[in-house]
Amino acid sequence: MTGQVLVLGGTGEARRLAAALVADGVDVLSSLAGRVAEPVLPVGEVRVGGFGGAEGLAAWLAEHRPRAVVDATHPFAAEITASAAAAAAAHGTPLLRLQRPGWTPQPGDDWRFVDSLADAAATVADRSSVFLTTGRQGVRTFADLPGRVLVRSVDPPDEPLPAGATLLLDRGPFSVADELALMREHAVDVVVTKDSGGHMTEAKLTAARELGIPVVLVRRPPLPAGVATVATVDEALAWIRSR
Repeated sequence: MTGQVLVLGGTGEARRLAAALVADGVDVLSSLAGRVAEPVLPVGEVRVGGFGGAEGLAAWLAEHRPRAVVDATHPFAAEITASAAAAAAAHGTPLLRLQRPGWTPQPGDDWRFVDSLADAAATVADRSSVFLTTGRQGVRTFADLPGRVLVRSVDPPDEPLPAGATLLLDRGPFSVADELALMREHAVDVVVTKDSGGHMTEAKLTAARELGIPVVLVRRPPLPAGVATVATVDEALAWIRSR
């Protein structure tokens, strides 16, 4: 196999795909947005920092002409995904979206889906102890919550925190036992998260189910029309090998 493959994203799927491609002898460049201070790096060549939107990525594609682009960014990285679709279309570069499935409710779950962080904030405005696990971006949306808010993120938010906030800096995976202990310690009565999917942070959903705590989930943004999409690394590998 020859020709470079550009992999966008700092997700676990992106790292596993890069490792598999390198093992296949493929020239891989992994691009990370640089939003996490100490990212877990994939094997192979790595580029940290954005391209400058769709125009910047399009210019990079025109210069380097990779064999294919795999967008394996976070399910909520809508801006990057839109830029990748526009740039790839401009130059006829094959593009694949690798996006893990969202979570599936289990018996006993009390889930309330909403369309935005603002909707989530409105939904939990009357709660006394909110466990906020939506990442460091968009925290200002919850700044007016009157009760206690446990904010967990990998890096400190740059935005204002609620007045009653406790900031917890931590990176998954998390165990169910630890999530249960955390929710009990802070008397959590609602969990707010994004429908990110995957196993790294799924334990909070199990803990909420066991404690009878409702979970407010923000729905994923829609994907650009016409972009081929797969849910697993194996499917992505098969797509690349078929190019």
